[in-house]
Amino acid sequence: MSTVDWIVLFGTLFAVVGYGTWRTRQSNTANDYLRGGNQMNWFTIGLSVMATQASAITFLSAPGLGYEKGLRFVQFYFGLPLALIIISAFIIPIYYRLKVYTAYEYLESRFDLKTRLLAAFLFLVQRGLAAGLTIYAPAIILSSLLGWDLNFTNLFVGLLVIIYTVSGGSKAVSLTQKWQMAIILLGMVLAFVILGVKIGDFTSFNEAMNLAGSVGRLEILDFNWDLNERYTVWSGLTGGLFLALSYFGTDQSQVQRYLTGRNIKESRLGLMFNAVLKIPMQLFILFTGVLVFVFYLYVKPPVFFNETALEGLEETSYTAERDQIQQRYDANYLELQGTRADYTTAMRSGENLEAARERFRESWQQDGEIRQDMKELLLKADPDFKIKDTNYVFLTFVMNYLPIGVVGLIIALIFSAAMSSTSGELNALATTTSVDFYRRLFKRDASEKQQVWMSRLLTVLWGALAIGFALAAQLFDNLIEMVNLLGSLFYGTILGIFLVAFFIKWIKASAVFWSAILAELAVLAIHFGREYEIPFFMRFEVEYLWYNVIGCALVVILASLFQAFSSSPGPKRP
Repeated sequence: MSTVDWIVLFGTLFAVVGYGTWRTRQSNTANDYLRGGNQMNWFTIGLSVMATQASAITFLSAPGLGYEKGLRFVQFYFGLPLALIIISAFIIPIYYRLKVYTAYEYLESRFDLKTRLLAAFLFLVQRGLAAGLTIYAPAIILSSLLGWDLNFTNLFVGLLVIIYTVSGGSKAVSLTQKWQMAIILLGMVLAFVILGVKIGDFTSFNEAMNLAGSVGRLEILDFNWDLNERYTVWSGLTGGLFLALSYFGTDQSQVQRYLTGRNIKESRLGLMFNAVLKIPMQLFILFTGVLVFVFYLYVKPPVFFNETALEGLEETSYTAERDQIQQRYDANYLELQGTRADYTTAMRSGENLEAARERFRESWQQDGEIRQDMKELLLKADPDFKIKDTNYVFLTFVMNYLPIGVVGLIIALIFSAAMSSTSGELNALATTTSVDFYRRLFKRDASEKQQVWMSRLLTVLWGALAIGFALAAQLFDNLIEMVNLLGSLFYGTILGIFLVAFFIKWIKASAVFWSAILAELAVLAIHFGREYEIPFFMRFEVEYLWYNVIGCALVVILASLFQAFSSSPGPKRP
């Protein structure tokens, strides 16, 4: 990167951290530190909710998914608007009425202490792992592309987040996320516009879309009922709905964002802001990846986007085989240029269109097969190597083809996204540990000063754990899918507990507690049983989005059965 890019990068990051620290330096009461003093308007809440969800992983992996598979991933979000409407109508009023700091406080008033602690514990496990992943994900990509030491990059991101989150708590998180989201949107729009201009130098927009559409990059809707198909309309409307209900309704990292609102109306408007804009924003990011795909039909991309991995084959017994695959790739790319040009000519003339399209598809399919050969070679050289390179697609384009200054802004975008989501997670982890464990079990008479002090200490400890996990982590095939998988392993069970609490009043504490434990064990057994090819569990061929439905349904069904056959009516709860 140029000197200008470094100035833009560090100037942007330190300005945001300094702003958040300075604006919230007086957050010395529990309400200020944990709920932002209930001063946030709907716009700040909306951006904060969006920034917590839209981590750096979104902006690293989603354009790569758009490049590799097109727009179909957007179906994952189809259940989100309905989920936010349900939460606004039924759940937010309950949280405000009870004046809770965490979502899990409600479970004790509805059930008992052990159910509250179980749900809080499941959240801490899931979100604690995710916090490390949101630090690690951008660090490993950026360290590779920028030549930074991976451990330094992990520490840099983690320590910056800890500084302002410890200083101002929930209010600092919300205020900084507003500006971080502004940086993110500005960077993505600039990248999109510049990408469009560069493609315009080669072809018209209509021809570009025809090229992308001819190989399936513009397909959005899939009505397939196959449970083993990852992204369909049905998995999005069902599994995506359950995941969004659990994430936005019961995950403290999101609940804490809208509990900072001045009143119920502001919190509801903040969620509706996301209900309206989340799908268009995600579609925009994926479409940016589609444009990157079109751009690389005219400008030769690397055979494998993680070029550092290819360099790792130097001076090994695989060098000659690598060079042979590279030669095949070079020759086929020349052929691809010819079939692409023939197809474009056919589009303009209307003659021999189908034949030209088919030749273009065949040469593109051959391109994919050669890329797969290179991935298999890398895997043969290192059996532990993660062969997906979609996480590198967008930043490879940024580093090589965007102008000076914009590169620095895009890198700042990635860091800002990492910091915004991680700060929300650390704030929620510290709040849950402080309120649901420390204050409830050990120090019920804690003073305001003690509560704030403990929350700050816990923020540092969770930040250190997240950095530690990031330092020890291994790269996953696709980062955005890994985060959603991690959530799906736990969210269904948590959502089931809350749905019983909100809507099935005759079910008591013991029934829901034991059903939640069994449901969580079942989901984990299905996933890891399939992963390690345990015979009985290999029968359950479902994609991870359905874990949310399975976990939730098991909690509700088992709790209903346990309560129906229970001889004890259970304690009365409000």
